[in-house]
Amino acid sequence: MVPPKKTLLRFESKDGQFRLEVSPSDQLTSLLSPILDRIPKSVDSTTITLSNRPFGSDARLLSSLEGVTIERVGLKHGEKIFLSYSDQAPLNGHGSVPKTIATQPHNSSNRLNGLPIVPSEDVIITEAPLTSPTTTIKNPWEVIQQSPLDDRLDKLDGKIPRLRDQKMCRHGPKGMCDYCMPLEPYSPEYLAEKKIKHLSFHSYLRKINSATNKPELKSSYMPPLSEPYYRVKRDCPSGHPQWPEGICTKCQPSAITLQAQPFRMVDHVEFSSPALINSLLDYWRKSGSQRLGFLYGRYTEYTEVPLGVKAVVEAIYEPPQMDDADGVTLHEWDNESEVDEVARLCGMQKVGVIFTDLLDAGASDGSVVCKRHIDSYFLSSLEIAFSARLQAQNPKPTKWSDTGRFGSNFVTCVLSGDEDGGIAISAFQASNSAVEMIRADIVEPSADPSVMLVRGEEEDDGSPSRTRYIPEVFYRRINEYGASVQENAKPSFPVEYLLVTLTHGFPTESTAIFNTSDFPIENREVIGESQEFRSVAKQLGVGGKSPEMGVRSASDFHLLCFLHKLSILSKEEEALLCRVATTHDLADGFQLLNTPGWATLLAILQESGERPPKRPSPLSYGATDGSAADDEQLAKRFKGASLRESALHR
Repeated sequence: MVPPKKTLLRFESKDGQFRLEVSPSDQLTSLLSPILDRIPKSVDSTTITLSNRPFGSDARLLSSLEGVTIERVGLKHGEKIFLSYSDQAPLNGHGSVPKTIATQPHNSSNRLNGLPIVPSEDVIITEAPLTSPTTTIKNPWEVIQQSPLDDRLDKLDGKIPRLRDQKMCRHGPKGMCDYCMPLEPYSPEYLAEKKIKHLSFHSYLRKINSATNKPELKSSYMPPLSEPYYRVKRDCPSGHPQWPEGICTKCQPSAITLQAQPFRMVDHVEFSSPALINSLLDYWRKSGSQRLGFLYGRYTEYTEVPLGVKAVVEAIYEPPQMDDADGVTLHEWDNESEVDEVARLCGMQKVGVIFTDLLDAGASDGSVVCKRHIDSYFLSSLEIAFSARLQAQNPKPTKWSDTGRFGSNFVTCVLSGDEDGGIAISAFQASNSAVEMIRADIVEPSADPSVMLVRGEEEDDGSPSRTRYIPEVFYRRINEYGASVQENAKPSFPVEYLLVTLTHGFPTESTAIFNTSDFPIENREVIGESQEFRSVAKQLGVGGKSPEMGVRSASDFHLLCFLHKLSILSKEEEALLCRVATTHDLADGFQLLNTPGWATLLAILQESGERPPKRPSPLSYGATDGSAADDEQLAKRFKGASLRESALHR
C-alpha cells in the first residue's frame, strides 16, 4: 500500500517562521498542537487566525475551521500561511513577565543597607504600577483633581507689576509702554535682580505652555508637561516579544543628557516654630547619635517668588529607627497610615523629611564640624537616592501633564554644621531626572558622597540583567575655556546635576497651630523618654488643672498621635479633638468636655495616670535642707534589706 503523500506548509508569524509536514486529508484544527509548540507559551490559543496574505482581511479563526480539511481549502505543497494571534491578558494589565525573572538577583534599594544580595536569594520584583508614566490620560484637565493651592495659582496671571520709569516713560499716568508694562513671572531680568536661582513650578508652567499652546492659532490643546521616562516601554506596537527577549528603537529609552533643572516644585520651607528644630537637636545632644523625622504641615503660597509655593512645617514625627553616630537605619513604620490620618484631621499632610548630620568639634563651646560646603558636597549620593525614592512615593497630581502627575512637592532638609561652626538648616529636592533614574535603576550611590555611579547592565554574578536597561548617559559642563561641553557620565558624574536647592526660614511672628510641645516624643526609649499614661495625665493636668486648661494642653501633635493609638475616642470625638487642638475654639473645647469618650479617657488617667505626691514625713518639717527626709528613706531601705537577708538565712 502506497503511503499518503505529505504536503509541506510554511507558516509565518510575528515571532518567526517554521514549516510543518501534513497530510492533505488532515483537518486544519489538527494543526493547533504543532503550532502551539512553535510559538511563545504566552499566546492565547483561541485567538490564532490563518490567512493567505499578511494582515489579510480574510483571516479565519483556527478554532472555527472544525471539520475543514487541508485539501478542501486548496492548500498546495510549499504554500505560505500567515498566523496572527494575541497574548494572554495578564491580571495586572501589563505584558507577561517570564517566570525566570523572579529568580534573578535584583539590585534594588536593598543595596543601600550595606548588605550584599545572595545570588541564590529569590527577590520579588514589583512591576510598574497601573498608572505607568507611559499611560497617557485623555483630557487630564477634566479628570485630574489638583490641590486647592494649585487651582488657586492657576487662576492668577502671575504678572509682575512695575512703576512708571521717570526717565524712559513719555506717556501720561494712565498710559503704559515697554518700560513699565508688567513682566512675565519667568522674566530672567527680574529673577536675576531678586537673586532667585530657580523658577517656581507655576512660572515654569506658564513659560512652556506659552511655547506649546498658542491660542491665536486655534489649534488643539496639548498638555505642556511630560515626565521623563528612562525605562523600556511595554506593549511596543512593533509586535516583537517583550523586553528582554526583544527591543527596538520605539520602545528603548533615548540617551540621557543631564542638565541643571531650571525650576523647583517648592520654593521655600518654613518652620512654624524654632522648638521643632530644638526638639530634634535635643536627641543628638543627649545621645550623640543622628536622628531622622518626617515633616508634617501644609503647602501655601509664597509671595517672595512669582507664583511660588512654600511648605509650612507644623510638626516633626520621628519613626522607629536605629541611630548611630554616622547615620540612621529606618525600621518598619507600622502606624504610618494612622499618623497620616491624624495629620489629615489636623489639616496637614506629609511634606518632607529632615535628618541630622552633626559632629561635635570638641571645643566645648557647642560648635560642630562643617562637613558640607562648596568644596565637598551639599547632599550625598546616598541621600539623593533616599530623597528620590520618597519623592517617587509622593507624586504631585496636575492637570497640565499628559500622565496626570509631574514631579513631587516632597522636600528634604538637613541639619549640619556651617562654616562658622554653628548648626544650619539646608533644604533640597531631587530633580525629576534623578527620581526617574533611581526608579529605572540606572544609577546607584557611591562611596564618594560627591559623585553618583552609573550602573552596568550586568548583575553581581556577571550575568546579563533581565530587569533593567541602561541607556547612554551624558552631562554638560563648562570647561576651563568657558565652553559648554558634553561628557560621558560613565562610570560616575557629580551629584549637583540631580538636586535643586530651596530656601528656608522661620516666620517673623509665630503662627504655629500647636501651642505646646511638652509631651514626650515617640520612639525615644533609648534615651529614657517614653510615652505613658503618666505623661498623658501630666500633660492634661488630671486632678490639677481645670478641665478647660486640660483641653488647651491637648494642642500637641505627639499627644494626638498617642491618643489615637489608644482607640478610646470615637472617630467623631477624635476629629473634634484635632479641631480643638489646631483652632483653639472654646466652643468646640466645651463640646469635647461633654463627650463620653473624653470622660472615659479622664477616668482611665485618674486610675492609671500620674499619682499625687506622698505626704511628707513629720521629721522633714523641721529640716531645712531635706537631709532628715533622706536619712529616713535611707533607713527604710536598709531595714528592708536586713529583713530580706534574715528571711534568706532562715
